[in-house]
Amino acid sequence: LREPGLNLRVVQLFRDPRAVHNSRLKARQALLRESVQVLRSRHRAEPRGPARQQQQQQQHLLLPPGLLGGGRPPQPQHRAEFFLGGALEVICQSWLRDLLLARRAPDWLRRRYTQLRYEDLVREPRAELRRLLRFAGLTVPPALEDFVVNMTRGAAYSSDRPFLISARDAREAVHAWRERLSRQQVRQVEAACGEAMSILAY
Repeated sequence: LREPGLNLRVVQLFRDPRAVHNSRLKARQALLRESVQVLRSRHRAEPRGPARQQQQQQQHLLLPPGLLGGGRPPQPQHRAEFFLGGALEVICQSWLRDLLLARRAPDWLRRRYTQLRYEDLVREPRAELRRLLRFAGLTVPPALEDFVVNMTRGAAYSSDRPFLISARDAREAVHAWRERLSRQQVRQVEAACGEAMSILAY
């Protein structure tokens, strides 16, 4: 970040973890391998000794009930949800570390780092695009502004094909989790990701 020849800028994108969990559940099979890799990254970074025991007590908030008893592996029908829930916990822990680091960041880092919430981009695409390009020292071509608006204000909402890049009503995606997640799932996400959600004002 301090290399003068690079002029590197970092934009970190966040999204409401409840919406993230909803999207990941819809694409559970497609994200299974990625989720396992995320969980492995936590295993490599885990502390040892008493700190390890305390961390274990705080983990597994997003796993379906009954999957952890006696160290048994998850049943095949719950396998994807088991890995998806654990991976989201790791993601939220990583977000929290990043957010706390950004709060304490020196001026040289603050000048080169900014955060973007998906929900803000969806609600105010033109304003957020201008802010991001201004941060990057770039101009805002009218064609790019039109593209962003068109992609977030499409007529459809293709929820069944989450990896399809198409014009859709992204505002519907912001609150889709409210209709699709159970109360228990919402509570589990909020318990696992609460600190990061609070900092991000979710």
